[in-house]
Amino acid sequence: MLNETRKDQLISFCRKMIQAKSYSGQENLAAAEMDAYAKANGFTGVRVDKYGNCICHIKGSRPGPKILFDGHMDTVPVPDPSVWHHDPFGAEIVDGKMYGRGTSDMKGALSAMLAAAGWFAQDCGGDFAGEIYVAGVVHEECFEGVAAREISACVKPDYVIIGEASQLNIKIGQRGRGEIVVETFGVPAHSANPEKGVNAVYSMCRVIEEIRRLEPTHHDVLGDGILELTDIKSDPYPGASVVPSHCRATYDRRLLTGETKESVLAPLQALADRLMAEDPNMKIKVSYAVGEEVCYTGDTIRGERFFPGWLYSREEGFVQDVLSQLESMGFQPEITQYNFCTNGSHYAGEAGIRTLGIGPSRENLAHTIDEYIELEQLEKVSQCYYGVMRALLK
Repeated sequence: MLNETRKDQLISFCRKMIQAKSYSGQENLAAAEMDAYAKANGFTGVRVDKYGNCICHIKGSRPGPKILFDGHMDTVPVPDPSVWHHDPFGAEIVDGKMYGRGTSDMKGALSAMLAAAGWFAQDCGGDFAGEIYVAGVVHEECFEGVAAREISACVKPDYVIIGEASQLNIKIGQRGRGEIVVETFGVPAHSANPEKGVNAVYSMCRVIEEIRRLEPTHHDVLGDGILELTDIKSDPYPGASVVPSHCRATYDRRLLTGETKESVLAPLQALADRLMAEDPNMKIKVSYAVGEEVCYTGDTIRGERFFPGWLYSREEGFVQDVLSQLESMGFQPEITQYNFCTNGSHYAGEAGIRTLGIGPSRENLAHTIDEYIELEQLEKVSQCYYGVMRALLK
């Protein structure tokens, strides 16, 4: 399946993807590279949707399941390129490693998905049961799963393979993520006469202390439903001799399977109701953060920041089929869970589509200075994706 010519092809394409700078909302260059590669390598078609997701398609000669390989094109920014030892968009190869923003997170995987899909179809002469889709997704770094909704509505896949870093291990779940906003409201006054107002920050201090006493939810596999304060700001800011009348705190809540928007907010709302009943000056609001970003297509993507958790049993038939195939190819993947949120929040958590993750490289290389991917991992994951197609397209 993998020869020297194909290795060179994969590395060359991956380099082009890294050199195609693609911050969230600016993924057009990466989408153009995917489009060009797919058209040059026998794909049935390429579609770019309203958000700019690039969906490449190969249709088999016989009816069968649809498998969707999911990899996001967007990367986090590089605030200061001068602290990198390698050009973050140069895709330099040194000692068997390719350096650059997005190598591990996750253009390496996306490149391998596209290459493996083309090779699989080529090797069987298009005579296979089913359809293969490779989606380059936008705005994942901002909204895990939001742009993916448009893809699953279009493709209606039977299986989804997430390409986030896993060191070639099989991931069958993850905690989700909710971004919760807690607000307190006071009465403005001159700070020389604070008794004439109500300081919203003092109210927030009380709320924060009460939240810290809440017992986190727990799942035997995924762990705790962590609730962690991530930022806080008063208004007006900066304050100049004014008692602040508004304070806003943001919490990161890690979500477990079965948790809903309502169930997650319920204990916080109960806490707020209790505090407001105890103190008539206390005014509290609890809600989910809502994000909005402009896509490179000009469309606006928006969504409430609630991305569900998901988990499949290791005994599920499709998990065991993939495991058996990879083992027959000489790989020894472990079956574990992601420690972070992925587009699986939509596919598995919202839509109930059978989903697993397999990706190259280490999870802790994402978003780092001198991010890299080992070429050996890049080559091996292309073989794994080829194996996944063998296992599931039948």
